[in-house]
Amino acid sequence: MSTSMNPPDEPADRPAGDPAAPGGGAEYFPPPAGGYGTAPPAPGYSTPPAPGYGEPPPPPGDAAPPLPGYDPAAGTDYAQPPPGQPAYGQPAYGQPPYGQPPMAYGTGYGAPGGMPPAPYAEWPMRVGATLIDTACVLGIYIAGFIVAFIFGKIANLLGGLVLLVTYVAAIGFAVWQLVVQGQTGQTIGKRVLKIRLLAETTGQPIGPGLSVGRAFVHALDAIPCYVGYLWPLWDPKKQTFADKILTTIVVRAGG
Repeated sequence: MSTSMNPPDEPADRPAGDPAAPGGGAEYFPPPAGGYGTAPPAPGYSTPPAPGYGEPPPPPGDAAPPLPGYDPAAGTDYAQPPPGQPAYGQPAYGQPPYGQPPMAYGTGYGAPGGMPPAPYAEWPMRVGATLIDTACVLGIYIAGFIVAFIFGKIANLLGGLVLLVTYVAAIGFAVWQLVVQGQTGQTIGKRVLKIRLLAETTGQPIGPGLSVGRAFVHALDAIPCYVGYLWPLWDPKKQTFADKILTTIVVRAGG
């Protein structure tokens, strides 16, 4: 019986020719960490991977998630509303400002029952503006005829040229009046009597093209017996037939 205190399984007690002994001709492999017989990990359990390089560590378990819109780089410490929602303290789209009652459906300008931007112009005011504009055109004709008569005494050709210039000047002035009316809503006569032509649906000037076209549509007001020109006397919106067709109104300009 051996009196050595080393266990028989230790590498030092094994014969030199034993393959498991150091220097016995085979490489020695130490036992795995934890020793032999260590139980394998439970099925389905895996150790969570370490966070990747450069990623911030997760917040502590008792810390609340950051508020929407918080940007530490920008230095903001308040939450911004999510996209598509109004900012805090502002009413939502289509809602009236705080402190004001909501607008009832169908009461906006241009809708049934809506109010014009100013009181409608009365019929005498419209007639007076038309007479002033007509007087301006007639003044050009009268001045041209007088000059043509004088130059006609000198030479018939000169008189004819003056008449031609007079016709062109009168027509050009009338067209210019309509263009200005489309841009500003006023001719010279309307400016004098402080009234304005506007589109009923928008409350804005109707534009030069529609203003010129409206002059031709006024021909319907003369059929029959100029009833269309008299229609503003009893119409709630003081409109002629041309106004109703083109959805235009004449209002007081004020000032």
